[in-house]
Amino acid sequence: MSLDVEQSLQKAQQFWDNEADTFDNEPDHGLRDPIVRQAWTNLLANSLPSPPASVLDIGCGTGSLSLVLAGLNYEVTGTDLSEAMIARAKAKTTAAGYSISFKVMDAFNPDFSRQQFDVIVCRHLLWALPQPTLALQRWSKILVPGGRLLLIEGYWHTGTGLQSHQIVETLPSTFASVKVKNLSGQAELWGGEVTDERYIVIANQSAN
Repeated sequence: MSLDVEQSLQKAQQFWDNEADTFDNEPDHGLRDPIVRQAWTNLLANSLPSPPASVLDIGCGTGSLSLVLAGLNYEVTGTDLSEAMIARAKAKTTAAGYSISFKVMDAFNPDFSRQQFDVIVCRHLLWALPQPTLALQRWSKILVPGGRLLLIEGYWHTGTGLQSHQIVETLPSTFASVKVKNLSGQAELWGGEVTDERYIVIANQSAN
């Protein structure tokens, strides 16, 4: 790892460590409002293959979606670069009585075996990675043949993020079936109306 990359990772880790205490204050982060939580539960349930299935929540933050996935009876692994985020995720999981494996890990270099997961879920992270195309290639290798990738992303009013067509155009060729669903009009997901582009990309990897 080059010195520049290492310093960039340390800077990102420190930033998110500092954000951990207040991260769940955002309605779509903490999912504390039952209406918001139910909206995310419905979205995931309608986008995932039926359990049992192994799911990697990559860039899991404080584990809110990981808990939803566990509640839907999936076998869940969560990873995040921030130790403080993972600590909160573990505490929330213990309080909820779920069994989820959490690991501190760089999403750009996931340290898993090939073909380990049936599903990868990633929310609001891909856009922040230095090389999204390469990240997607690496993620595809840890999915089983026929596995599914769920990317919840957006292009925000600040001019940052990724537009849905940018993701679709850079998906590895192993993904034979791709669907994009607009989420901007679903205020219940965000705790209020939004005006920027928010969406989910559901991509199924070829079974061969």
